[in-house]
Amino acid sequence: MLVLVAPGQGAQTPGFLTPWLELPGASDRVAAWSDAIGLDLVHYGTKADADAIRDTAVAQPLLVAAGILSGAALGATTEFTPGAVAGHSVGEITAAAFAGVLSDAAALGLVRTRGLAMADAAAITETGMSALLGGDPETSIAHLEKLGLTPANINGAGQIVAAGTLEQLAALNEDKPEGVRKVVPLKVAGAFHTRHMAPAVETLATAAAELSPADPRIAYVSNKDGKTVATGAEVLDRLVGQVANPVRWDLCMETFKELGVTALIEVCPGGTLTGLAKRALPGVKTLALKTPDDLDAARALITEHVDA
Repeated sequence: MLVLVAPGQGAQTPGFLTPWLELPGASDRVAAWSDAIGLDLVHYGTKADADAIRDTAVAQPLLVAAGILSGAALGATTEFTPGAVAGHSVGEITAAAFAGVLSDAAALGLVRTRGLAMADAAAITETGMSALLGGDPETSIAHLEKLGLTPANINGAGQIVAAGTLEQLAALNEDKPEGVRKVVPLKVAGAFHTRHMAPAVETLATAAAELSPADPRIAYVSNKDGKTVATGAEVLDRLVGQVANPVRWDLCMETFKELGVTALIEVCPGGTLTGLAKRALPGVKTLALKTPDDLDAARALITEHVDA
């Protein structure tokens, strides 16, 4: 069984979209999305620097566009249906498009609203996120709570992401939990998946109420609790609440095990989730779509599973 996954914010790098726009029709497709949502995705994906694409209002639509574009390229070369889909944080919107819950246009419209609303919420207080590498999860979570921080992403494979004010994160850097090797600041502009994002929830709920989601046509694994979700309405409800609640990617990977997943492909800009899977899902083959040069290897992996 093969699962298709989409990364979250922080995975973007300057120019990462450039080679994908060389695929037939890709540039026109992304230009049309840009016009529809009022954001020049082509510019930000090819010419903008790291600071520009760190902006929440830019990064989120850019990641979803890249995920949908690379997923479509994969489908065009293989005509396959994955056994399950999932996404990390904003990647859940990409996964919703893969599962047929949202059209590509609806997904891009929703993520544009999400990015703007979360950027506005982040502007209220100076906040951020840092990854903890190593350590015992229970010990680390208790330590974060003592510092007033939230374990916003529990990613498995020994990785927890803390979120809170810049002062709280500075205190964490000076006072790491026992066993934590390193605290790494993330390239995000706010304390996502915490109470600091509460103002964005209402805005996103209003936008979601205008959509007509379809039920997932393939298994959709949710960040909320790692469970598969049966209806489009529930997927949309979880996407709204997700912005102010922790991401449980560890539980998503546990569900992958229960589903019998044997291979995992991460869409562009791949690398983060395959790295976690290599540590947490031994024996599962992984592949990250970083450029179109990776499509042949992905096709071979899919063919191997189809034949099996």
